[in-house]
Amino acid sequence: MYGLTIFSAGAGPERFRRAADLAVRAEEAGFDAVWTGELYNRSATVPMAVLSQTTERVRIGCNIAYGVGRTPLVWAAEARDLDELSGGRLVLGLGNGTPRMMEDWHGVSGEAPAERMEELVTVLRKLWRLHEGPVEHDGRFYRVHLRPTADTAPPVQERLPIWTAGVNRLMVRVAGRVADGLVGHPMYTGRYIAEVVRPELDAGAAEAGRDPAEITLMGILMCAVDEDEQAARRRLAFAVAQYAASRVYDRLFALHGWSSAQERIREAVRARDEEAVVAAVPDEVLDAVGVACRPADLRARVAEHARDYDHLNLVVPPWGLKPEEAEAATLAVLEGMR
Repeated sequence: MYGLTIFSAGAGPERFRRAADLAVRAEEAGFDAVWTGELYNRSATVPMAVLSQTTERVRIGCNIAYGVGRTPLVWAAEARDLDELSGGRLVLGLGNGTPRMMEDWHGVSGEAPAERMEELVTVLRKLWRLHEGPVEHDGRFYRVHLRPTADTAPPVQERLPIWTAGVNRLMVRVAGRVADGLVGHPMYTGRYIAEVVRPELDAGAAEAGRDPAEITLMGILMCAVDEDEQAARRRLAFAVAQYAASRVYDRLFALHGWSSAQERIREAVRARDEEAVVAAVPDEVLDAVGVACRPADLRARVAEHARDYDHLNLVVPPWGLKPEEAEAATLAVLEGMR
């Protein structure tokens, strides 16, 4: 039921060795999955290959990789390799990032991101069955005409588990229509799930004639662990503030009546006043979206959030920590869940 996002320090081969060590420890501690992320300077797929070779049981997933960062053909080819390397343990978690990231990082249009993701998953489904025959697709964003010139072996998993990310309604509904799972967001709350996510997921599934129970809802829970609980809360507050500053989360803050607090956070972020940033995040927000506690209390606090999800991925606060600190914090979460 629980997964762990792997953060490792080091450079060169050492970074991968340390990531592999964390994955092995997570498997030994009983975690169900280990996850890697992707950014402008790190891929998700190369670490996934490493982790697949040092573990035996846990699922290997990306949380998330950029769907627009590779063509559908390359995604399908890399996924086949990872599926084979892991012995059928791959979960492909895909997202778009923001429209500005799509345009400035990946050089594609940021328009209609939900429609683009839905089409990408559709094309990937076709390419996953390449062993059955040619793939013909002409869509708004993708064109693929492929006739294999050599025998193509079937993949290990008959159906590739594709989980798509979503915060706002359209992206959540896309997951309901075409994905095997919805990758939630660290800013999800129980109320947001009940009033926005579940209804949209169910609506998308109904439009496609699917059973919503077939779609895994994955949560991402930020965990700050420290014997000094106030220090843990400050680290969590700093991370929450980075999300709050973005307009993407306006609807979530408004739903809870937190819009005025969100504006205070934005003012502090604009002023680059770290102390004011941390102080502007209300305790109510921290407790709704994450966990900040002593190691001995971690399991019980995580369990309070787990009831909202089918799978809960634990991650350290993704801002404000140096690589060495992020790795140490990841290890602390791992040990706290034993």
